[in-house]
Amino acid sequence: MNDFDVVVIGGGAAGLSAALVLARARRHVLVVDAGSPRNAPAAHMHGFLSRDGLPPSTLVTLGREEVADFGGEIVNATVTDAARCNKAWFRLVLSDGRRVGARRLLVATGLRDVLPDIAGLHERWARDVLHCPYCHGYEVRDQQLGVLGGTPGAVRYAQIVRQWAHDVVYFTPPDTLSAQHRIELVARAVGIVEGDIERMVTDEDQLTGVQMRDGRLIGRQALFVPPEFVPHNDLLLTLGCQVDDDGWPVKDPSGRTTEPGVWVAGNVANPRAQVITAAGEGSAAAIAINADLVDEDVRNAVHDYNRAHTA
Repeated sequence: MNDFDVVVIGGGAAGLSAALVLARARRHVLVVDAGSPRNAPAAHMHGFLSRDGLPPSTLVTLGREEVADFGGEIVNATVTDAARCNKAWFRLVLSDGRRVGARRLLVATGLRDVLPDIAGLHERWARDVLHCPYCHGYEVRDQQLGVLGGTPGAVRYAQIVRQWAHDVVYFTPPDTLSAQHRIELVARAVGIVEGDIERMVTDEDQLTGVQMRDGRLIGRQALFVPPEFVPHNDLLLTLGCQVDDDGWPVKDPSGRTTEPGVWVAGNVANPRAQVITAAGEGSAAAIAINADLVDEDVRNAVHDYNRAHTA
């Protein structure tokens, strides 16, 4: 069995950022990554200082190289089983068959987006069907934009999208819009289309409109959709970490969970974290983990010292 100070599960921005900080702190670090990031369909990432417009895959490649340069190890695998051996150690089984031990774990497995069941929506995801205006709003500025409504907070979401374009249409199921929300949308010249959406309409691999079930075709060049976020929390549940009613791990500001020795960072704990936010959370968790390991190192050293001098 290979033993590590920290095993990081998930090699996106959060996991790699944490691994870099820990490797630079001279910790023995292993990153276990399945190689299927949430933002893989996106051509570029935005809002990351000095890296705006960089393809997400390039960020991962550069991050892996930096972690490796400082001695961190990276394997392309998943964790198939995890358990606590004793108070100080965890045992992990990887999908490639190897078994590893870890003093601490950082879970950065992200989340999955659950999209409405509308024909053509999934195929356009992260291209011209988008979810984060701060990530992609500038790239579709001044275009014909749509916002899929009908969920809590969707009207406010539409008002945020309105910041990037004057021509915004809010799609909502019939009889779901309150009088106050209607006034707010009309006051900022946001169009309202009530009815059920049938499908996305494209031309030459570009979104051109939204087809309604009643036959109306509403021309749009991009559609913002607030998805349902579902954390990849299976490993956390296996380890006994407490989660809230929606499945999000209970944690402190550093990412420490309710299970001693287990931290979280990124979208697995924060659905609204952008790439730069996730990287920052990974760094903060790594600093907390190293401090926790230092405390344990001190306790072990004192114990060994006292035993040696009392023998």
